[in-house]
Amino acid sequence: MGNFKVGVIGCGSIAQKRHLPEYQVKENVEIVAVCDVVESRAEEMAQKYGAKAYTDYKEVLKLEEVDAISVCLPNYLHASVTIDALNEGKHVLCEKPMAVSLEEAQAMNQAAEWNQKTLMIAHNQRFVSSHQKAKTIIENGDLGSIYSFRTTFGHGGPENWSIDGASSWFFNKEKAFVGAMGDLGVHKADLIRYLLGDVSEVGAFVQTSAKENTDVDDNAVCILKMDSGLIGTLTASWSYVSGNDNSTVIYGEKGMMELENDPDYSLKVTYKNGESVHYSLDKIQTNEAGGQTTTHVIDHFVESVLNERPPLITGEEGMKSLQVILSALEANETKQMIKVSSGNVSFSI
Repeated sequence: MGNFKVGVIGCGSIAQKRHLPEYQVKENVEIVAVCDVVESRAEEMAQKYGAKAYTDYKEVLKLEEVDAISVCLPNYLHASVTIDALNEGKHVLCEKPMAVSLEEAQAMNQAAEWNQKTLMIAHNQRFVSSHQKAKTIIENGDLGSIYSFRTTFGHGGPENWSIDGASSWFFNKEKAFVGAMGDLGVHKADLIRYLLGDVSEVGAFVQTSAKENTDVDDNAVCILKMDSGLIGTLTASWSYVSGNDNSTVIYGEKGMMELENDPDYSLKVTYKNGESVHYSLDKIQTNEAGGQTTTHVIDHFVESVLNERPPLITGEEGMKSLQVILSALEANETKQMIKVSSGNVSFSI
Protein backbone atom coordinates (compact mmCIF):
# COMPACT_ATOMS: atom_id res chain seq x y z
CA MET A 1 0.00 0.00 0.00
CA GLY A 2 1.26 3.49 -0.85
CA ASN A 3 0.58 6.57 1.19
CA PHE A 4 -2.42 6.35 3.51
CA LYS A 5 -4.66 9.11 2.17
CA VAL A 6 -7.03 10.97 4.49
CA GLY A 7 -9.69 13.62 4.29
CA VAL A 8 -10.53 15.84 7.26
CA ILE A 9 -14.13 17.06 7.44
CA GLY A 10 -14.45 20.12 9.64
CA CYS A 11 -11.54 22.56 9.98
CA GLY A 12 -12.21 24.01 13.43
CA SER A 13 -9.99 23.92 16.48
CA ILE A 14 -9.90 20.16 17.03
CA ALA A 15 -8.83 19.60 13.43
CA GLN A 16 -6.27 22.41 13.53
CA LYS A 17 -4.79 21.53 16.93
CA ARG A 18 -4.92 17.73 16.78
CA HIS A 19 -5.95 15.89 13.62
CA LEU A 20 -4.20 17.85 10.88
CA PRO A 21 -0.81 18.37 12.57
CA GLU A 22 -0.71 14.77 13.79
CA TYR A 23 -1.55 13.39 10.35
CA GLN A 24 1.11 15.65 8.84
CA VAL A 25 3.96 14.21 10.93
CA LYS A 26 2.80 10.61 10.52
CA GLU A 27 5.02 8.75 8.08
CA ASN A 28 3.34 7.57 4.86
CA VAL A 29 0.18 9.57 5.56
CA GLU A 30 -1.04 12.16 3.07
CA ILE A 31 -3.76 14.72 3.73
CA VAL A 32 -5.48 14.98 0.35
CA ALA A 33 -8.71 16.80 1.22
CA VAL A 34 -10.03 19.20 3.83
CA CYS A 35 -13.62 20.35 4.08
CA ASP A 36 -15.48 23.09 5.92
CA VAL A 37 -18.66 25.05 5.24
CA VAL A 38 -16.58 28.18 5.87
CA GLU A 39 -14.71 28.25 2.57
CA SER A 40 -11.90 30.51 3.75
CA ARG A 41 -11.16 28.13 6.61
CA ALA A 42 -10.97 25.15 4.27
CA GLU A 43 -8.77 27.08 1.83
CA GLU A 44 -6.39 28.11 4.61
CA MET A 45 -5.96 24.52 5.83
CA ALA A 46 -5.64 23.24 2.26
CA GLN A 47 -2.79 25.64 1.58
CA LYS A 48 -1.08 24.82 4.87
CA TYR A 49 -1.22 21.04 4.41
CA GLY A 50 -0.97 20.70 0.64
CA ALA A 51 -4.53 19.40 0.26
CA LYS A 52 -7.54 20.32 -1.84
CA ALA A 53 -10.31 22.38 -0.23
CA TYR A 54 -14.00 21.46 -0.29
CA THR A 55 -17.17 22.91 1.21
CA ASP A 56 -19.38 19.85 0.54
CA TYR A 57 -18.30 16.79 2.53
CA LYS A 58 -20.05 14.44 0.10
CA GLU A 59 -17.57 15.44 -2.60
CA VAL A 60 -14.75 14.34 -0.31
CA LEU A 61 -16.42 10.98 0.29
CA LYS A 62 -16.62 10.38 -3.48
CA LEU A 63 -12.84 10.65 -3.87
CA GLU A 64 -11.64 7.15 -4.67
CA GLU A 65 -8.12 7.86 -3.44
CA VAL A 66 -9.29 8.72 0.10
CA ASP A 67 -8.79 5.79 2.48
CA ALA A 68 -10.03 7.37 5.70
CA ILE A 69 -11.97 10.31 7.06
CA SER A 70 -11.62 12.33 10.26
CA VAL A 71 -14.99 13.68 11.36
CA CYS A 72 -14.30 16.94 13.23
CA LEU A 73 -17.78 18.45 13.22
CA PRO A 74 -20.38 19.63 15.75
CA ASN A 75 -21.83 16.75 17.75
CA TYR A 76 -25.17 16.60 15.94
CA LEU A 77 -23.42 15.84 12.63
CA HIS A 78 -21.16 13.04 13.86
CA ALA A 79 -23.54 10.19 13.11
CA SER A 80 -24.82 11.22 9.69
CA VAL A 81 -21.41 12.09 8.24
CA THR A 82 -19.76 9.01 9.77
CA ILE A 83 -22.42 6.71 8.35
CA ASP A 84 -22.15 8.33 4.91
CA ALA A 85 -18.37 7.90 4.99
CA LEU A 86 -18.57 4.24 6.03
CA ASN A 87 -21.12 3.57 3.32
CA GLU A 88 -18.68 5.06 0.79
CA GLY A 89 -16.08 2.54 1.92
CA LYS A 90 -13.97 4.87 4.08
CA HIS A 91 -12.48 4.12 7.49
CA VAL A 92 -13.55 6.73 10.04
CA LEU A 93 -12.04 8.44 13.04
CA CYS A 94 -14.91 10.33 14.69
CA GLU A 95 -14.57 12.96 17.38
CA LYS A 96 -16.30 12.50 20.73
CA PRO A 97 -19.01 12.22 21.83
CA MET A 98 -19.63 9.84 18.97
CA ALA A 99 -23.33 10.70 18.72
CA VAL A 100 -26.21 12.39 20.52
CA SER A 101 -28.21 9.20 21.16
CA LEU A 102 -27.68 5.49 21.50
CA GLU A 103 -29.79 4.94 18.40
CA GLU A 104 -27.36 7.04 16.37
CA ALA A 105 -24.36 5.26 17.90
CA GLN A 106 -25.85 1.87 17.10
CA ALA A 107 -26.48 2.93 13.50
CA MET A 108 -22.83 4.03 13.20
CA ASN A 109 -21.61 0.68 14.50
CA GLN A 110 -23.93 -1.20 12.16
CA ALA A 111 -22.59 0.78 9.20
CA ALA A 112 -19.02 -0.06 10.19
CA GLU A 113 -19.89 -3.75 10.46
CA TRP A 114 -21.86 -3.90 7.20
CA ASN A 115 -19.09 -2.17 5.27
CA GLN A 116 -16.25 -3.97 7.08
CA LYS A 117 -14.51 -0.69 7.84
CA THR A 118 -12.79 0.62 10.94
CA LEU A 119 -14.70 3.04 13.15
CA MET A 120 -12.67 4.60 15.95
CA ILE A 121 -13.79 7.27 18.41
CA ALA A 122 -11.20 9.92 19.29
CA HIS A 123 -11.02 9.44 23.05
CA ASN A 124 -7.41 10.29 23.86
CA GLN A 125 -7.22 9.59 27.59
CA ARG A 126 -6.49 5.90 27.14
CA PHE A 127 -3.22 6.84 25.44
CA VAL A 128 -1.92 9.08 28.25
CA SER A 129 1.23 7.55 29.77
CA SER A 130 0.07 7.92 33.38
CA HIS A 131 -3.27 6.30 32.59
CA GLN A 132 -1.65 3.34 30.85
CA LYS A 133 0.77 2.88 33.74
CA ALA A 134 -2.11 3.13 36.22
CA LYS A 135 -3.96 0.36 34.41
CA THR A 136 -0.90 -1.89 34.73
CA ILE A 137 -0.56 -1.10 38.44
CA ILE A 138 -4.23 -1.88 39.07
CA GLU A 139 -4.18 -5.10 37.05
CA ASN A 140 -0.99 -6.25 38.81
CA GLY A 141 -2.73 -5.90 42.17
CA ASP A 142 -0.22 -3.38 43.53
CA LEU A 143 -3.06 -1.40 45.14
CA GLY A 144 -4.98 -4.47 46.23
CA SER A 145 -8.74 -4.18 46.01
CA ILE A 146 -9.97 -0.86 44.62
CA TYR A 147 -12.38 0.89 46.97
CA SER A 148 -13.27 4.19 45.31
CA PHE A 149 -12.21 6.90 42.87
CA ARG A 150 -12.75 10.47 41.77
CA THR A 151 -12.11 11.72 38.25
CA THR A 152 -12.38 15.33 37.11
CA PHE A 153 -12.07 17.28 33.89
CA GLY A 154 -12.61 21.01 34.08
CA HIS A 155 -11.45 24.19 32.38
CA GLY A 156 -12.72 27.68 31.69
CA GLY A 157 -14.87 26.70 28.74
CA PRO A 158 -14.62 26.19 24.97
CA GLU A 159 -14.84 29.90 24.23
CA ASN A 160 -11.20 30.06 25.29
CA TRP A 161 -9.98 27.71 22.56
CA SER A 162 -12.79 27.13 20.04
CA ILE A 163 -12.14 28.80 16.71
CA ASP A 164 -15.50 30.63 17.00
CA GLY A 165 -15.02 31.79 20.59
CA ALA A 166 -18.14 32.64 22.56
CA SER A 167 -20.31 32.15 19.45
CA SER A 168 -19.16 28.54 19.10
CA TRP A 169 -21.58 25.72 18.37
CA PHE A 170 -20.61 24.28 21.76
CA PHE A 171 -23.16 26.62 23.33
CA ASN A 172 -25.94 25.86 20.84
CA LYS A 173 -28.00 22.99 22.24
CA GLU A 174 -29.39 21.97 18.85
CA LYS A 175 -25.85 21.45 17.54
CA ALA A 176 -24.03 20.35 20.69
CA PHE A 177 -26.88 18.50 22.45
CA VAL A 178 -24.79 18.44 25.63
CA GLY A 179 -22.21 20.80 27.12
CA ALA A 180 -19.37 20.08 29.54
CA MET A 181 -20.57 16.50 29.93
CA GLY A 182 -20.13 15.84 26.21
CA ASP A 183 -16.98 17.91 25.86
CA LEU A 184 -15.16 16.71 28.98
CA GLY A 185 -17.24 14.25 30.99
CA VAL A 186 -17.37 11.66 28.24
CA HIS A 187 -13.56 11.59 28.23
CA LYS A 188 -13.54 10.72 31.92
CA ALA A 189 -16.31 8.17 31.49
CA ASP A 190 -14.14 6.48 28.88
CA LEU A 191 -11.06 6.66 31.12
CA ILE A 192 -12.72 5.21 34.20
CA ARG A 193 -14.19 2.39 32.13
CA TYR A 194 -10.71 1.71 30.74
CA LEU A 195 -9.21 1.56 34.23
CA LEU A 196 -11.98 -0.01 36.30
CA GLY A 197 -14.50 -1.71 34.02
CA ASP A 198 -18.01 -0.85 32.94
CA VAL A 199 -20.49 1.36 34.76
CA SER A 200 -23.73 -0.15 36.06
CA GLU A 201 -25.54 2.84 37.64
CA VAL A 202 -25.34 6.63 37.50
CA GLY A 203 -26.70 9.42 39.65
CA ALA A 204 -26.07 13.05 38.73
CA PHE A 205 -26.55 16.74 39.36
CA VAL A 206 -26.20 18.64 36.08
CA GLN A 207 -26.68 22.38 35.74
CA THR A 208 -25.95 25.57 33.83
CA SER A 209 -24.45 28.08 36.25
CA ALA A 210 -21.28 29.60 34.81
CA LYS A 211 -22.18 30.48 31.22
CA GLU A 212 -24.70 32.99 29.93
CA ASN A 213 -26.94 32.76 26.88
CA THR A 214 -26.88 28.97 26.73
CA ASP A 215 -28.87 26.08 28.13
CA VAL A 216 -26.25 23.37 27.70
CA ASP A 217 -24.70 22.10 30.92
CA ASP A 218 -21.51 23.68 32.24
CA ASN A 219 -21.24 21.89 35.61
CA ALA A 220 -21.94 18.27 36.45
CA VAL A 221 -21.15 15.98 39.36
CA CYS A 222 -21.96 12.31 38.91
CA ILE A 223 -21.89 9.28 41.18
CA LEU A 224 -20.88 6.13 39.34
CA LYS A 225 -21.34 2.56 40.48
CA MET A 226 -19.21 0.13 38.54
CA ASP A 227 -20.13 -3.42 37.55
CA SER A 228 -17.65 -4.55 40.21
CA GLY A 229 -19.64 -2.72 42.88
CA LEU A 230 -17.14 0.03 43.68
CA ILE A 231 -18.34 3.62 43.66
CA GLY A 232 -16.79 6.98 42.83
CA THR A 233 -17.43 10.42 41.37
CA LEU A 234 -17.04 12.01 37.95
CA THR A 235 -17.00 15.79 37.58
CA ALA A 236 -17.11 17.82 34.37
CA SER A 237 -17.01 21.60 34.35
CA TRP A 238 -16.55 24.68 32.20
CA SER A 239 -16.27 26.87 35.30
CA TYR A 240 -12.61 26.32 36.27
CA VAL A 241 -11.55 29.82 35.27
CA SER A 242 -8.12 29.72 36.90
CA GLY A 243 -6.79 26.64 35.12
CA ASN A 244 -7.39 23.08 34.02
CA ASP A 245 -8.03 20.07 36.24
CA ASN A 246 -7.70 16.76 34.43
CA SER A 247 -7.00 14.55 37.42
CA THR A 248 -8.02 11.14 38.67
CA VAL A 249 -7.44 9.67 42.12
CA ILE A 250 -7.96 5.98 42.84
CA TYR A 251 -8.21 4.68 46.39
CA GLY A 252 -7.25 1.09 47.06
CA GLU A 253 -6.65 -1.42 49.83
CA LYS A 254 -2.90 -0.80 49.88
CA GLY A 255 -2.75 2.88 49.03
CA MET A 256 -3.78 5.78 46.83
CA MET A 257 -2.85 6.55 43.23
CA GLU A 258 -2.94 10.10 41.83
CA LEU A 259 -3.03 10.65 38.06
CA GLU A 260 -2.27 14.08 36.59
CA ASN A 261 -2.77 15.59 40.04
CA ASP A 262 0.72 17.03 40.54
CA PRO A 263 2.59 19.57 38.35
CA ASP A 264 5.83 17.61 38.55
CA TYR A 265 4.74 13.97 38.51
CA SER A 266 2.10 12.55 36.19
CA LEU A 267 1.60 9.55 38.47
CA LYS A 268 2.08 9.25 42.24
CA VAL A 269 1.39 6.20 44.37
CA THR A 270 1.27 6.62 48.14
CA TYR A 271 1.07 3.42 50.14
CA LYS A 272 -0.61 3.14 53.53
CA ASN A 273 2.75 2.50 55.20
CA GLY A 274 3.82 6.00 54.14
CA GLU A 275 6.06 5.01 51.26
CA SER A 276 5.50 6.70 47.91
CA VAL A 277 6.58 6.24 44.32
CA HIS A 278 6.66 9.19 41.90
CA TYR A 279 6.69 8.60 38.14
CA SER A 280 7.98 11.17 35.64
CA LEU A 281 6.06 10.39 32.46
CA ASP A 282 4.94 12.19 29.33
CA LYS A 283 2.61 15.06 30.16
CA ILE A 284 -1.09 14.84 29.42
CA GLN A 285 -2.21 16.68 26.29
CA THR A 286 -3.60 20.19 26.68
CA ASN A 287 -4.47 23.06 24.36
CA GLU A 288 -2.34 25.46 26.37
CA ALA A 289 0.88 26.88 24.91
CA GLY A 290 3.73 24.48 25.48
CA GLY A 291 1.45 21.73 26.73
CA GLN A 292 0.67 20.03 23.44
CA THR A 293 2.11 16.61 22.80
CA THR A 294 0.98 13.95 20.39
CA THR A 295 -2.28 12.41 21.54
CA HIS A 296 -1.34 9.10 19.83
CA VAL A 297 -4.94 8.97 18.57
CA ILE A 298 -3.88 9.49 14.95
CA ASP A 299 -0.99 7.04 15.30
CA HIS A 300 -3.28 4.37 16.70
CA PHE A 301 -6.03 4.92 14.13
CA VAL A 302 -3.69 4.71 11.13
CA GLU A 303 -1.86 1.68 12.49
CA SER A 304 -5.13 -0.09 13.34
CA VAL A 305 -6.37 0.34 9.79
CA LEU A 306 -3.10 -0.64 8.13
CA ASN A 307 -2.64 -3.68 10.37
CA GLU A 308 -6.31 -4.66 10.09
CA ARG A 309 -6.85 -4.88 13.84
CA PRO A 310 -9.60 -3.34 15.99
CA PRO A 311 -8.67 -0.01 17.56
CA LEU A 312 -8.59 0.46 21.32
CA ILE A 313 -11.66 2.68 21.19
CA THR A 314 -14.04 0.98 18.77
CA GLY A 315 -17.50 2.32 18.05
CA GLU A 316 -18.83 -0.12 20.61
CA GLU A 317 -16.48 1.28 23.27
CA GLY A 318 -17.44 4.81 22.30
CA MET A 319 -21.11 3.91 22.66
CA LYS A 320 -20.58 2.57 26.18
CA SER A 321 -18.90 5.80 27.26
CA LEU A 322 -21.66 7.84 25.60
CA GLN A 323 -24.20 5.78 27.50
CA VAL A 324 -22.72 6.90 30.82
CA ILE A 325 -23.27 10.53 29.82
CA LEU A 326 -26.81 9.92 28.57
CA SER A 327 -27.57 8.11 31.82
CA ALA A 328 -26.26 11.07 33.82
CA LEU A 329 -28.57 13.43 31.93
CA GLU A 330 -31.51 11.13 32.61
CA ALA A 331 -30.54 10.77 36.27
CA ASN A 332 -30.51 14.55 36.67
CA GLU A 333 -33.84 14.91 34.85
CA THR A 334 -35.64 12.18 36.79
CA LYS A 335 -33.81 12.63 40.13
CA GLN A 336 -33.22 8.87 40.17
CA MET A 337 -30.31 6.49 39.87
CA ILE A 338 -30.21 5.15 36.31
CA LYS A 339 -29.08 1.64 35.39
CA VAL A 340 -26.82 1.74 32.35
CA SER A 341 -25.83 -1.89 31.82
CA SER A 342 -29.01 -2.81 29.97
CA GLY A 343 -28.18 -0.64 26.94
CA ASN A 344 -31.66 0.89 26.85
CA VAL A 345 -30.88 4.51 27.70
CA SER A 346 -32.32 7.10 25.31
CA PHE A 347 -32.34 10.81 26.09
CA SER A 348 -33.29 13.48 23.58
CA ILE A 349 -33.19 17.25 23.43
